[in-house]
Amino acid sequence: MMSLQDKLYNWLTIKVVVDARPEDTAARDTMNMFEQLLANENGIQSPEVTMDEDMYYVEVDTNEKQKTYRFPRELIEVMLDQISNEPEKYVNYPDK
Repeated sequence: MMSLQDKLYNWLTIKVVVDARPEDTAARDTMNMFEQLLANENGIQSPEVTMDEDMYYVEVDTNEKQKTYRFPRELIEVMLDQISNEPEKYVNYPDK
């Protein structure tokens, strides 16, 4: 079983891709899967994301408490960087 921090890390990594590539159906489907996991297993509906030059911050409500998780930008943006550097390997296949 994944920890909440792992789920948030995976969700945020793919959310950054979806934000940059809203037409990417595979990324959107993956983000939706992680949102379902967060909602179903942790009761988290709408994580709030902010960032500065070094970090992403994800604030969540768990058991009526707010908690903030921090993730280095270089770790979160690695997938987007890879896609941007080699777009031919990440072709979008639109919904049918």
